[in-house]
Amino acid sequence: MNRNDLSPEASPRAAFGARLRSLREARGWTLDDLSERMEYSASHISGVENANRAPTVKFAQRADRALELMGTGETLANDVFRIKSGSLLEGFPEYVLSEGRATEVRYFETGIIPGLLQTEAYAQALAQSAVRRGTITAEQARERVAVVAERQDALRRTPAPLVMAVLDESCVRRPIGTTAEWDTQLSRLMEFAEQPDTVFQLAPFSMGVRRAFNLPLYILTMADRSIVAYAESATRGHLERDGKFVAPILSTYYQLQAHALSQPDSVAVIRQIREGTS
Repeated sequence: MNRNDLSPEASPRAAFGARLRSLREARGWTLDDLSERMEYSASHISGVENANRAPTVKFAQRADRALELMGTGETLANDVFRIKSGSLLEGFPEYVLSEGRATEVRYFETGIIPGLLQTEAYAQALAQSAVRRGTITAEQARERVAVVAERQDALRRTPAPLVMAVLDESCVRRPIGTTAEWDTQLSRLMEFAEQPDTVFQLAPFSMGVRRAFNLPLYILTMADRSIVAYAESATRGHLERDGKFVAPILSTYYQLQAHALSQPDSVAVIRQIREGTS
């Protein structure tokens, strides 16, 4: 394939492509050599190197494994999230990288169905709403939707992580998108509950003060059994790794699960909402 001159300063995407080519050539590899190691076509890799294709997290992680960059702190996956960071809360890109390696994932969400459980139409409706408000650009909206899809792909690995989701009742009482799209989203929640490696619960309004969390909260168990917690405010997110702060958060999450509806009862509520009987 033709070797074009690259201009890393042209854009973040161009800088990524130039770095990828530099890493590849430093090892004396051709595009075909890297293609065999990544299981992506040489033309696809060339497109990324020449900034004609946007790099995805999945692509970057494959490249990191091939180039032996995993765990170095200088991964190409980190570069992808820096590219996308304009559309994401501070701290969230780092969280997503940890989420993709976690063995257990626990969620509490209020108002909005969490990304791992969103349909594409639901994610797009949220992103387009932000565009209409002027808080993000159309390009950033596309990036947000792409991040949702990439997060879902990352958790379809073998072995799959255990995913536990507790959703405040407000998440399923707030229709997003068209009537058909909302029905499909509710169906997606029911399908999630049927998986062997998932737990789905609703925290009903009747819980009152027993619902201990008022903001979204995500808790990860990593392969080494360390626990990571991530919480968001309206403007930023924070990833907490210190065990003395994470342990009480996890304990409170267990109490939340104990007071929330059981999975069968939670699915029954979703079914009633779909049928218009609740």
